[in-house]
Amino acid sequence: MRGKLLFLIADGMGDHPLAELNGRTPLQAARTPNMDHLAAKSRVGRCQTIPQGQPPGSDIANMSLLGFEPKIHHTGRGPIEAAAQGLDPAEEDLIYRLNLCSVSSFTPEGVMQDHSGGHVDTERARDFLDRLGRDLAEESLLLFPGFQYRHLLLQRGGRAKPEADLSVRPPHDILGRELGPDLEEYGKSPVLSRLVHRAAQMLQEEDGMEANAVWPWGQGPPLKLPSFRETFGLSGAVISAVDLIKGLGRSAGLELIAVPGATGGLDTDYLGKAEAARNFLQSKDFAYLHLEGPDECSHAGSAKDKVRCIELCDELIVGQLLQWMQDKGICCMIACDHLTPIQMRTHAKDPVPFLFHDPRAPVSGPKCFSEAEAESSGIFLEQGTQLLPWILKQMDHSL
Repeated sequence: MRGKLLFLIADGMGDHPLAELNGRTPLQAARTPNMDHLAAKSRVGRCQTIPQGQPPGSDIANMSLLGFEPKIHHTGRGPIEAAAQGLDPAEEDLIYRLNLCSVSSFTPEGVMQDHSGGHVDTERARDFLDRLGRDLAEESLLLFPGFQYRHLLLQRGGRAKPEADLSVRPPHDILGRELGPDLEEYGKSPVLSRLVHRAAQMLQEEDGMEANAVWPWGQGPPLKLPSFRETFGLSGAVISAVDLIKGLGRSAGLELIAVPGATGGLDTDYLGKAEAARNFLQSKDFAYLHLEGPDECSHAGSAKDKVRCIELCDELIVGQLLQWMQDKGICCMIACDHLTPIQMRTHAKDPVPFLFHDPRAPVSGPKCFSEAEAESSGIFLEQGTQLLPWILKQMDHSL
């Protein structure tokens, strides 16, 4: 029997050195005794999770880490999140991710201020989207409320229409930048133009709501992934607060484990996620535990919060599972899906640091886990899709 495996993905954890951290990255500045303990007994290296010519998003990166080639399977951000909600769109439909966000003004000269609209309250968002849908009365458009600022828009028959080719930038990629190029794209679609401009008008009348615009992007046809179990021979689950990871998991036939206190932010239920992984791995093979907090801290430009989030991950997830994994012979891989540098406030294409620990066959590794130690190790995987097979091969060797 090969053994059991935990993937811990701290979204956007990797970074560049920061002057405010005395030339260290947040991972280097954070107190991480548990990850450092593992690193000293692990293979540490780097992996290129973003393929050449593709944008550095969590959709691309996590699909790669799960072992599926984005150039073959990726159809857009929206379709992945639609899978999470169990939607069953027709082949000819388009599905968009739709953000509630904050802009200085909904004009070409306006700038994107916050991709999350101040992390708008979920119930207020749902109420607004319900009223927006009734106000527009567009038969071809359907709005599907999600969580906080993350929602979906379905366009019936959109795959055969000009909207399929629109190139609207993800809102988290244009923080502090003008909206002109994207409003020009929306202008090519009468139906989307009506939607975004009417939403901006209605949101001006919302008291106490920081979000003042909607932003459809990442459109594509329905997602279809191969079976994870048939591909890799593992019974698995994903543990995450965000629909992106849930959608990838559901589409690949993985179980979805809900943690009631998981928020996708710094205040998430770290202990609840650790306990969910432990419970699942008692009887199954593979748990993909995803933590969104570091990425959100990076988008907000807060090095202090990012350091704190990494420390909480180390203490309340790795620390809680460390001895149990050693006792049970559970293998562990820790990585980020992509870098989200604080100075950029968006994703970068750099290779990500990872560590792989097999308690049945410990090896001599570096004294700590960091981007620099990973780079100096000499281990480099050119494609994100290589990481899981590479790990399974290491596990087979230790039998």
